[in-house]
Amino acid sequence: MFSYLSLLNREIMQFWNKKWIIAALVVVVAFGLSFTSPAERYFEIAKNLDIFASLFKEVNAMYVDEINPNKTIRTGIDAMLESLDPYTNFISEDEVEDFRTLNTGQYGGIGAVTRPIGKRTVVTMVYENYPAYKSGLRIGDEVVKINGLELARLTSEEANHVMRGQVGTPVTLTVKRTGNDNLIELEFKREKIKISNVPYFGMLSTDVGYIQLTEFTPDAGKEVKNALINLKEKGAKYLVLDLRNNGGGLLHEAVNICNLFIPKGKKVVDTKGKVEENNITYETLNPHVDLDIPVTVLINRGSASASEIVAGTLQDYDRAVIIGERSYGKGLVQVPRLLSYNSQVKITTAKYYTPTGRCIQVLDYTHRREDGSVASIPDSLKQEFRTTRGRKVYDGGGIDPDIVIPVTDDATITKVVYLNGFIFDYATEYAHQHPTLTEPQSFSLTDKEYGDFITWMKTKDYSFQSPVETALEELIAEATKEKSYVDLKSNIDLIQTRLKDLRKNELINHKEAIKALLEREIVSRYYFERGAVETTFKSDKELKAAIGVLHNQPEYKRILKM
Repeated sequence: MFSYLSLLNREIMQFWNKKWIIAALVVVVAFGLSFTSPAERYFEIAKNLDIFASLFKEVNAMYVDEINPNKTIRTGIDAMLESLDPYTNFISEDEVEDFRTLNTGQYGGIGAVTRPIGKRTVVTMVYENYPAYKSGLRIGDEVVKINGLELARLTSEEANHVMRGQVGTPVTLTVKRTGNDNLIELEFKREKIKISNVPYFGMLSTDVGYIQLTEFTPDAGKEVKNALINLKEKGAKYLVLDLRNNGGGLLHEAVNICNLFIPKGKKVVDTKGKVEENNITYETLNPHVDLDIPVTVLINRGSASASEIVAGTLQDYDRAVIIGERSYGKGLVQVPRLLSYNSQVKITTAKYYTPTGRCIQVLDYTHRREDGSVASIPDSLKQEFRTTRGRKVYDGGGIDPDIVIPVTDDATITKVVYLNGFIFDYATEYAHQHPTLTEPQSFSLTDKEYGDFITWMKTKDYSFQSPVETALEELIAEATKEKSYVDLKSNIDLIQTRLKDLRKNELINHKEAIKALLEREIVSRYYFERGAVETTFKSDKELKAAIGVLHNQPEYKRILKM
């Protein structure tokens, strides 16, 4: 593309340094071009580059205020790519490391996860066997300084860059800990941190194994394989593969995971795009691990991309019963391309199709409405496909589970106590007062202990407006505008009174959901990732459904038409 730049005039070339030329090129190269010959296309690209460069020169020279070239160009790049789809993104040199971490699951750090709560930055997880855990950092600690720099003076992005660094380099954290009057200074040496794709696997009963897969970074297939073999050695005759809230990742790892349960040489996914080289059929390449073990796969609306490949492939081959709610519906494939100055662009190059031929992409970005919004593919345009045993499956809307478990959204009070950190802070205080805790699967807060939480919450300010209260305010405003408020006032007053009564007892009315969050947070203080997973087993409806259908083999076989 640099050959096109010879068409730009000398004045523009002197004004633009190389970095801005490249940025301008990225912005205009994807303008809507529909030309019949390469020569016409190249001319239009060069012409638009010239126009864009001239435009920016004039704006920079004449605009009333000083403009930031970095910010202005980035706005143009992001706006251009956003007009395509949400997954085609520009990655600047400063963002490449975070992008690499996302795709590889590896970074140089100490092995801790933090979260902002108000103006505080708190530690929400420490990974065992990494520097954070070994040097004494604990869940619940508030990070006050990094290398002597006050965290309050840093942006979250700056703090993240300070926390991470080259393997072997030191980093010092100053933390505030519940029960300690003085700040604690902890020193660490950064290590290569590998985020596990399988944070947990274990036995749910004497014969049911469970694997939680949260990422599709390198070695995901190997990690699932090792977990499966381990569980079979422990007596697992049935398997639950949990893909809930797994947003996907590397395509070939999805193929490797499918390969564990289906024979070598079976199609897993086709990718089809505009460029011939992107039309690829991916097949299993290795010997299987187990073709017969009954499998259930858990999915939800957070299961996307590679997760949908795995769920869709196993469903197409009638190899597993899919349980939960409809998946996200991301049937688009992205490929990173290197740009100059260590930047990259991640481009959607193809759509993927499961073995039956269905594309599960739910949003049609190619045909936007006049206002620019994107519509779901209508049911009338969805096509029917047949699995290996003749079961009906459909495209255009994610993976539909074989057993649907309706999921209800959390009440506003539940979201408020979690997002504002009340659940987190109470768990920290609870752990400070209780040095030890029973095993995760048997731990449960007593009614008295939950009552203690309610009493503790009375000292906190957690005022909020629920959607119902907001809707009522809008009703009052409209009724007043339409001169009907007087006629409706008695009914409105009755609703307001009832809402006040409900507000007084919200922590009791939503005890089940809040208590489950409390128990998970508390247990994580003692048993870390393992505890956070295991404590949810007793209240997990999808998991109970999976165990139920695995133990009811006639029903399992009926669903799969075996």
